Amino acid sequence: MTEQAPGAARTAPGQGAEAILRRQSLRESAARTYARSLPIVPVRARGLTIEGADGRRYLDCLSGAGTLALGHNHPVVLEAVRAVLDSGAPLHVLDLATPVKDAFTTELFACLPPELAADARVQFCGPAGTDAVEAALKLVRTATGRDGLLSFTGAYHGMTAGALEASGGAGRVRVTRLPYPSDYRCPFGEGGGRGAELAARWTEYLLDDPRGGVPAPAGMILEPVQGEGGVNPAPDAWLRRMREITAARGIPLIADEVQTGVGRTGAFWGVDHAGVVPDVMVLSKAIGGSLPLAVVVYRAGLDVWPPGAHAGTFRGNQLAMAAGTATLAYVRQNRLAERAAVLGERILAALRSLAGQHPCIGDVRGRGLMTGIELVDPEAAPVPGQPAPPDPALALDVRRECLRRGLIVELGGRHHSVLRLLPPLTLTDEQATAVLDRLADAVAAAARTRSRTGTAEDRTPLPRPSRKHP
Repeated sequence: MTEQAPGAARTAPGQGAEAILRRQSLRESAARTYARSLPIVPVRARGLTIEGADGRRYLDCLSGAGTLALGHNHPVVLEAVRAVLDSGAPLHVLDLATPVKDAFTTELFACLPPELAADARVQFCGPAGTDAVEAALKLVRTATGRDGLLSFTGAYHGMTAGALEASGGAGRVRVTRLPYPSDYRCPFGEGGGRGAELAARWTEYLLDDPRGGVPAPAGMILEPVQGEGGVNPAPDAWLRRMREITAARGIPLIADEVQTGVGRTGAFWGVDHAGVVPDVMVLSKAIGGSLPLAVVVYRAGLDVWPPGAHAGTFRGNQLAMAAGTATLAYVRQNRLAERAAVLGERILAALRSLAGQHPCIGDVRGRGLMTGIELVDPEAAPVPGQPAPPDPALALDVRRECLRRGLIVELGGRHHSVLRLLPPLTLTDEQATAVLDRLADAVAAAARTRSRTGTAEDRTPLPRPSRKHP
């Protein structure tokens, strides 16, 4: 008999994984996303591993879209949450001061770039990163009296209206879209440092052109590594140029560190690689230690909005603050950002070696434990000056083959052709090897299917992954 998680029904009718998934498909909206590609009913999890209701175990390299910096149910997080529950402290206090909140802000300020921490204010927002983005946009528009916004192609900042306006897939916007550099698919056909320099030069030229059609910008928002956009790291020199360009023109620079923050990229914050200190930082995901929490940190000079200008009912989530404090402290004290940098380089090297064996891997890129593998069709005719076309069908098949082997990965990029790896920062060398082995096997299997059938489609049932933790 399959081992069940504590609290899960063992034999009760209608409680099996298939029944739960069937009810989900009947009851939940058509907008659900991860549930479509990951037919899993998680009942227990620890670290890198998720166990489903059917007893299958998976290595989770999605990590709640990067939320789980320490993996599932890390002991320091559980201990922090239990301490609040056992203390009798209120769990919902709006924006009132509490010892739990004071501990969180103290730890957060200890982790910020020192120049920002010395002159910072923090605004607690609603529970999601998109709420913090909305607050940041409102903040700079209030502080500058301007309405325009500068953002970048390929960006993703959330799903609310203002955040979508600033994201790469938006349509009718008040936003000036600027080119984000890419070595692999350079918008100028150059790549490398030359492409980044052209992108910076274009930005500067457009801002200074009196007939450039750019609304007076209240701020510039960017991701140090574009995550949903396909794991595109910003070149350090380009990021410094953006800081110089905005500072010279009095334009607040907003760094969206929702996914890149708290050690993910091999530095505590993504902007740290370039030595850049933004005017505003948008933070969520990992700062809540797996629970909903989002904040905006900004220079005190921007703090001109009146009381009640931005609020959110659940901005006082005490459990999330306790879990976030524990996570921030653990990452800082155990130097997990440095660990992510070392292990990330090892993973990138292994994946580049794998790319040498498979022409369908067009590019491997990333920073720290934020990795992207772009899949392409090497037999299709490329656009002149560009690499082989992206192959989203093959990417879907590789993701499916990964799941068959007990590995959870996600897709991203403009064409959904980039496999994304976001393992927890607590990933061990042994676990990294297991992830790479399963991924390599999945790519090989998908490539064989493509070679045999001419299509990346294969819908045979999922086999049972190993029960052994690597």
